Amino acid sequence: MDIRRSHALWTQVAADWLVVPVVEPVEITGQLGQLDEALGGVVSRMKEAGDLTGKLASIVPLRGVSGIAASRVLFVGLGKAAELSAGRLDKVLATAARAISDKKETSVAIGVPDADVGSVSILEFVAAAAIAVQVGSLGQDLFRAERNRFPFATATIASHSGRPAELDASIARGRIVGQAINLTRDLVNRPAMEITPVGFAKRAEAVAADCGLRCEVFDQPRLEQERMRSLLAVSQGSPQPPRMVIVSHDGGGPNAPRLALVGKGVTFDSGGLSLKPTDSMLTMKCDMAGAATVLGAMQAIARMKLPVNVVGYMGLVENMTGGAAYKLGDILTARNGVTIEVLNTDAEGRLVLADVLSYAVDSGVDKIVDLATLTGACVVALGEDVAGAFTNDQPWCDSVLAAAKTTGEDVWQLPMWELYDDLIKGDIGDIKNTGGRWGGAITAARFLKRFVGDKPWVHLDIAGPAFASSNKPHREGGATGYGVKSLIELANTFR
Repeated sequence: MDIRRSHALWTQVAADWLVVPVVEPVEITGQLGQLDEALGGVVSRMKEAGDLTGKLASIVPLRGVSGIAASRVLFVGLGKAAELSAGRLDKVLATAARAISDKKETSVAIGVPDADVGSVSILEFVAAAAIAVQVGSLGQDLFRAERNRFPFATATIASHSGRPAELDASIARGRIVGQAINLTRDLVNRPAMEITPVGFAKRAEAVAADCGLRCEVFDQPRLEQERMRSLLAVSQGSPQPPRMVIVSHDGGGPNAPRLALVGKGVTFDSGGLSLKPTDSMLTMKCDMAGAATVLGAMQAIARMKLPVNVVGYMGLVENMTGGAAYKLGDILTARNGVTIEVLNTDAEGRLVLADVLSYAVDSGVDKIVDLATLTGACVVALGEDVAGAFTNDQPWCDSVLAAAKTTGEDVWQLPMWELYDDLIKGDIGDIKNTGGRWGGAITAARFLKRFVGDKPWVHLDIAGPAFASSNKPHREGGATGYGVKSLIELANTFR
């Protein structure tokens, strides 16, 4: 998508749609006042009639206008200025993009406020706009003959601010972040017949070659050599061979610390012999969203040339029911020697992550974040829009939570008390791969803790926000790209 900056006034920017942000209560001053004058006072009349309120994410379209360079105007509410945050702004701009991206070859211009709005700066607004025009105009209908949504032909960010270099840098950053989110969404939205472990690995190799990441792919013999018996067990029931992908960005120099981003990549999860019912299996192409999020973030980190060392690890398997499938009651020996009793083959993601985390620790990384669509229990606890955070190191978790807050992605920390270990204590082996019904998201995190040693580590359970069950005005159903922005921000501040 061609995203450009314009120094022209809102009234002078040519586009099929001009998106005009308005705060609550609406104040017709500055460029909004000039727009009102050019449109013959229509803005004032809409305000007086109560049609233009500025309420958060409210939209008012105005078609067939004359007196300005744009053909149509879409007013979008920012809500109260004091309450505007990164997350609210994303919602507003995505709502606007989705509302006007239903036709091919549409050009859009986003009007940028003349001053900061509450705590949101002009530069933050510009970056958010560059992200929104990309993410909001791309749907999940990849294979429909008649699509519901079309990427914009051009997008113009119209700011009359006298800071062109900084504005261009913000647009460039937004362009990179938007591309990364859409890469993650594309990987998750594509069917499991295409995004197999090998198919994902090939996409990762292409991404790495395009943006300058070092890439290594472990095939089955290499995984066996690395003693990744827990991961390999999950893959046994599928004819699709497993893979582990490692991509590295070396921007911080040889003596700088290394951040590990670890993603669960179950490219399809039938539940194995603990077979899921049909309704629960329908969306299980999304069970590799953790790995897709890591790859999207790594692409952006490389393209931004961040001065940090970051390594992405993605464990890739299918969990199927073939004749060689691992069984309830099996005892697995993970890479670090921990023995695991299999009580449920549908608690497979933690078995994959166990070996990948262990490998990352042995590789000498300094801090770890893993992401996984790991438990339905986390969705029950927090809903579909919020991720759960778990940690063995509170200062490191605080850094992760701060990155999420900065980017407007909602995360809530859950407890990691030792008492939960009793629920996964093994009878035959060291630990069980499930702790039963109660506290399921926490017992899954306590399981993973056994494989990170003393490394500062945060586990993000993204089972809720990674995949949307339905469309909303601000969000397409399907893959959301949740977590990409937080990981980029975390890497940007990692030292």
